[in-house]
Amino acid sequence: MHCLTGCAAGLANGPVVIISVVLAFVFGYALTARGVLRANVPLRQALKVALAADTLSIAVMELIDNSFMVGVPGALDATLSDGLFWGSLAASLLLAFVVTTPVNKWMIGRGKGHAVVHAYH
Repeated sequence: MHCLTGCAAGLANGPVVIISVVLAFVFGYALTARGVLRANVPLRQALKVALAADTLSIAVMELIDNSFMVGVPGALDATLSDGLFWGSLAASLLLAFVVTTPVNKWMIGRGKGHAVVHAYH
């Protein structure tokens, strides 16, 4: 959803990347905090848990995703009805997932990242 926001607004590439990164962090933290809040954890503590759990993962995901999208000629200028947009988006997210998975595994193995969230499930 956050990737589509800039495209729908017709913004230039720089603002699209900035908005997508900001929204990725907002939505990522919100989704994690929502689950922690369900365990009756106070909001401030839930946000701290979300920050600890998601910051590195989201940062790596966004770095790979946006680097790929910027690197594919015309991908950020493609419209929502263009196959280049959807193909580039799918490829960038797949690549970002492949790169981010070992990062998350490494963090969980050391009791960091989403291992912190597991205590609240």
